[in-house]
Amino acid sequence: MRERADPPPIDILFVLPPRALLLDLAGPAEAFRLANQHRSSAGRTVPFRLRYTAATRQVDSSVGLAMAAVEPLPQSLPRPTWMVLVGQPSEALARPDPDTLTIAQWLNRRMRPLLEGDLQHRLVTICSGTLLAARAGLLGSRRCTTHHNLLEQLRRLATHAEVVDNRVFVLDGPLASSAGVTAGIDLALHLIAQACGDALAAAVARDMVVYLRRTPHDPELSPMLAHRHHLHPAVHRVQDAIAARPTHDWDTTSLAAVAHVTPRHLLRLFAEHAGVSPLEYLEKIRLEHARQSLRRGASVTRAAEVAGFSSDLQLRRAWGRHWGGTPRDEASRHSGFP
Repeated sequence: MRERADPPPIDILFVLPPRALLLDLAGPAEAFRLANQHRSSAGRTVPFRLRYTAATRQVDSSVGLAMAAVEPLPQSLPRPTWMVLVGQPSEALARPDPDTLTIAQWLNRRMRPLLEGDLQHRLVTICSGTLLAARAGLLGSRRCTTHHNLLEQLRRLATHAEVVDNRVFVLDGPLASSAGVTAGIDLALHLIAQACGDALAAAVARDMVVYLRRTPHDPELSPMLAHRHHLHPAVHRVQDAIAARPTHDWDTTSLAAVAHVTPRHLLRLFAEHAGVSPLEYLEKIRLEHARQSLRRGASVTRAAEVAGFSSDLQLRRAWGRHWGGTPRDEASRHSGFP
């Protein structure tokens, strides 16, 4: 029986605004290039055709490297196209220059009609590229996300959109938006898996040394990093102790001893600098350890034990409070069963 021929390549059209964030471009572009390399090595048609466009023939990147000989903004998109909007530094977002506004007008004129009725085309936004899509009027009432520092700005620009906090990427029909910087790689891997299968995406992830591929269900910030955007040394000492020994029988008194303060003062410090109580922080760290155990195939009971919960019932209650659903849902999602 003759094998079905590979579909024609999808155009990956990177739209480069002035001072484009280089990692927003290079990370996803490398993922698509490596997917092509694997397919070509297997003697098959490459799945993607990488293209680059801008308002001018040369664009300076965020790190000063100039990108030259890029395509002019195309006036039609006859082939299936994934348009990737690359982000800009925050100072460029605050005062859009004429070339950025030219791109926004072009997007509104050329891309908006395609998103409304053509499933061949997709809009992919990396980091603050979602704000460029908002300026172009492309978001409508769709779900979307961006870098955590830009969420409120996105809400002001796209008043009808459903802006989702704390997600690596969000998919809504033809719109795929990602959070900050390296989240663009996670989104590219997900799109490769959708178009070409999990095996190819996994091969690309191995090449890029991305061992933990995140999903649309995962938070932008790992619980191991959340609540640590502060400079208070005593709070950091407690958080370091919890991270190093999550299964220890911690209570507020023993944690206060680590910080060399009274229990009452520790509660005040955590509320002011971390935004959670010490025991809430401990529970979040234990939940993350339990989740990683479930993803490695542990039972709910075993995951509760290795994370420091007294029982699987305590794990289930904490899971429901923080994330909704149950640990069994997580285990099923990573076991291959529905």
